[in-house]
Amino acid sequence: MAPTRAEPFSDSSALIDFVINQGNGVKGLSEMGLKSLPRQYIQPLEERMCMINIKAQESIPIIDMSNPDDPDVEKLICEAASKWGFFQIINHDVPIEVLENVKDATYKFFGLSAEVKNKYSKEHSSSNNVRFGTSFTPQAEKALEWKDYLSLFYVSEEEASALWPLACREQVLDYMRKSEVVIKQLLKMLMKGLNVNEIDETKESLLMGSMRTNLNYYPKCPNPELTVGVGRHSDVSTLTILLQDEIGGLFVRENNCDNWIHVPPIKGSLVINVGDALQIMSNGKYKSVEHRVVANGYNNRISVPIFVNPRPSDMIGPLPELIKDGEKPIYKQVLYSDYVKHFFRKGHDGKKTIEFAEM
Repeated sequence: MAPTRAEPFSDSSALIDFVINQGNGVKGLSEMGLKSLPRQYIQPLEERMCMINIKAQESIPIIDMSNPDDPDVEKLICEAASKWGFFQIINHDVPIEVLENVKDATYKFFGLSAEVKNKYSKEHSSSNNVRFGTSFTPQAEKALEWKDYLSLFYVSEEEASALWPLACREQVLDYMRKSEVVIKQLLKMLMKGLNVNEIDETKESLLMGSMRTNLNYYPKCPNPELTVGVGRHSDVSTLTILLQDEIGGLFVRENNCDNWIHVPPIKGSLVINVGDALQIMSNGKYKSVEHRVVANGYNNRISVPIFVNPRPSDMIGPLPELIKDGEKPIYKQVLYSDYVKHFFRKGHDGKKTIEFAEM
């Protein structure tokens, strides 16, 4: 029986076929004008935003990067990475037109037909480095997340030119190129905060040897209070550089407590967060923090994160400079690709992934 607005997909296999196999994603569900949320997206009560404490008056740090060589800027960034794990930067070196172009390109890609987008799905993509998908890890999740995405792992300009979708290829490449200056500035400051005063080629490769950009699309949702855009998790990156649109919906857990703080959209800003890899390499000095995205009943939302990572073949652990004077390592050396596989083989579960690297 065909799904109706009032009775959406009582049969899970029909929903999986429509959303995943046919490439319609949750965008396709949203555009059906459903009156109620399919049960496969209804989150357990404890994962819903209505069950959490939102600290409305609190804000993550907002840091002016117009003078990145200022020691006070370095101090603010290192403090933010230690205390909050999240901060926003303004007056940085990525031109606003580059940010606007990549947002437009995101809408352009998700405006393509399901048939075209589906060419980039796990089943049909010509490369694992280009992946259109929905939710997080559908086969491992108890409840699905209300999000579609295109994931682009950067190998080379040649591969990107050959394999990335034309609708967004040049805009994403430009966003990545222009962001590299800011990424290097941030990593230099963060390393100095650990008394690692030189980033040689080996260290740079360890910190930012691979990059992945996601285009995330969160369509309007019936019953948004029952589901999530993205569940509680921390990133597995060294750093994440996030461009969000003007809609809002990203929440960050206040360190070591149950309060959640909204990250307000600021035009032209970038949201920076510490990932697990940097928490491990800093031996816990810098904190990767849980965050989540709410679903929205009124507006479509997009975001474009760049995940700055070690290479898959790198061993990550506390940097030698930090433990040479007898500081006890709290993390062991792990192969980065093993760490990432562990993250992706389960649903989002807060900060549990880091346990994989604990001594």
